[in-house]
Amino acid sequence: MSILSELKTPVFQAEKLPPINLKGYYLDINGEIIEEKRFSLEDIKKMPSGIVNARLTSVSGWSVRVDWYGVKWADLMKFIHLRESASHVVFESIGGYTTCVSLVDLKNPRVLLAYQVGTAELEEKYGGPLRMVIPNLWGYKSCKWLTKIRFTNKMEDGYWEKRGYSRDGRILAGRTFDINTKTHKQIKGGEVTEF
Repeated sequence: MSILSELKTPVFQAEKLPPINLKGYYLDINGEIIEEKRFSLEDIKKMPSGIVNARLTSVSGWSVRVDWYGVKWADLMKFIHLRESASHVVFESIGGYTTCVSLVDLKNPRVLLAYQVGTAELEEKYGGPLRMVIPNLWGYKSCKWLTKIRFTNKMEDGYWEKRGYSRDGRILAGRTFDINTKTHKQIKGGEVTEF
């Protein structure tokens, strides 16, 4: 059981998720890049790993801080050669969920592809085997069950953006329920670093 389960972190799933076959799992990377890539989960776990203590903040009114383990976005990008036209990234889940993030927002040093949380592997209900963690944007930009990364030359609407959520996913000022302390707290907007 991971720290997310221990803290009773809410579980959200927008799409119908097919059974996940870890032996047949691959992360495909394509689009506005010089050479398409395909990585197995084992390949990803052999990449340089990092630990990020960051807060995932949901537009639905809660936030949780944990230690995420995985491959930092900056380290993944060492394996990818972008075309000059690339400006955004579309993330897609095993179930077909998509969301799009600008390359500028992905420069945050705490962005990573997570396969572990705390001392446990990332549970399927929280996005395992692999999910994005983009702490400077609302949680719907942190695609769970990640299976495709496509670089593009424009912003594209994903699942929630087509339903009225903001395209850029910037965290707005307001109140959030802190899962860690079970209290409501004010947030100033942007990445939540104040608690």
